[in-house]
Amino acid sequence: MTPAELVVLAKKRSESFRLEGFVPGQGKKTAKIMFVGEAPGETEIHNLIPFSGRAGDELMQFMEIAGLTREDVYITSAVRSRPYRYGEKKDRKTGEMIKRRYNRTPTQKEIYAQAPVLDFEIQAIQPKLIITLGNIGLRRLLGKEAGVSDLHGQLLVKPIQKLASLDENRFEWTETCYTIIPTFHPASIFYNRKLLPQIKADFEAIGSYVKEYLR
Repeated sequence: MTPAELVVLAKKRSESFRLEGFVPGQGKKTAKIMFVGEAPGETEIHNLIPFSGRAGDELMQFMEIAGLTREDVYITSAVRSRPYRYGEKKDRKTGEMIKRRYNRTPTQKEIYAQAPVLDFEIQAIQPKLIITLGNIGLRRLLGKEAGVSDLHGQLLVKPIQKLASLDENRFEWTETCYTIIPTFHPASIFYNRKLLPQIKADFEAIGSYVKEYLR
């Protein structure tokens, strides 16, 4: 889906950051629904399948509520390489402290660096519905003032952000309006189980919209 030269460009623009790997978006070019997440994790950069780790398992269950499968949607993210930080973990067998890489939230500069990829995907697919997963995906499209706690489950019809130019770390608004339903990142329930009913309600709303307008 993503042209090879665009992957090369994204990697080149990301060289100065602590990012590793590159996970292509997954889905048909004819998909009517696009999911936009945050960034791949350790599992994804090895198998190259977006949302294939623990969070992915939760997402698949939530998608079932909406009557959706992977085959129905295109899955991508604001950043397509894994943002990492270094930390130490004790080896259970030896007791030694081992330096390893941990997932982290991508920075705004990293989001700018890989913005051309998501811009291309949205332009190429022209999704009828975009579902953002968490604040990073939401703010990538609707700006830094947008918050998932306030907007989750709502049907929004708005212009979205795209990179102004390859020479500027600045977004501009599209002339086209897109239909967006924000919801929480599926990994959020690992830290806050109280969000589970809200996420399920969001996917029920997504399912109702899909059934009425996209089937």
